[in-house]
Amino acid sequence: MNLFDLKEQLQGAGILMCFTGTFGRGIVEELGTAVKKYLESSDESRKSAMTDVFSVYIEAAQNVRNYSERSGASSREVIDANIIVIARSNEHYLVYAGNLVEPDDVPGLTSALDRLASLDKAGLKVAYKEQLRKERKPDGGAGLGLIEMARRASEPLRYTFTPTANGQSYFSLCVAI
Repeated sequence: MNLFDLKEQLQGAGILMCFTGTFGRGIVEELGTAVKKYLESSDESRKSAMTDVFSVYIEAAQNVRNYSERSGASSREVIDANIIVIARSNEHYLVYAGNLVEPDDVPGLTSALDRLASLDKAGLKVAYKEQLRKERKPDGGAGLGLIEMARRASEPLRYTFTPTANGQSYFSLCVAI
């Protein structure tokens, strides 16, 4: 593998950062620090967008990590499926996240994502406040991650579920900022 060619391909695709593998707390924090420093050094005029990119990265990475931990992900296949990418495309930053999910999780995620896509900014704010008042989930999550990403996004969240040979689905999420 020629790393120079790979670097050129990544830059050509607008990819600023890509990580795949185990999303432990330490790696999420370290990558978060690197993302924040990169964004702070950017000479972009939209500094508020930089805060949104950082926040969405943190939410997306935590979602991937939390799902892997809840599912007891220790198999190489599950760990290798985890990915997060930050890219720049024309006027948007794009934060992508992907991981394997169980088939039983697909309907609930689909319903939640479709509901968020149907809400405007005011509706997302109401949904966020409603979720804050709800009891925390048994797994410790407050259920705010997807709502927070949708609130910071400049367009509805995009997602796909791709069936895999092992019976799971590969969940891909894209947040444009």
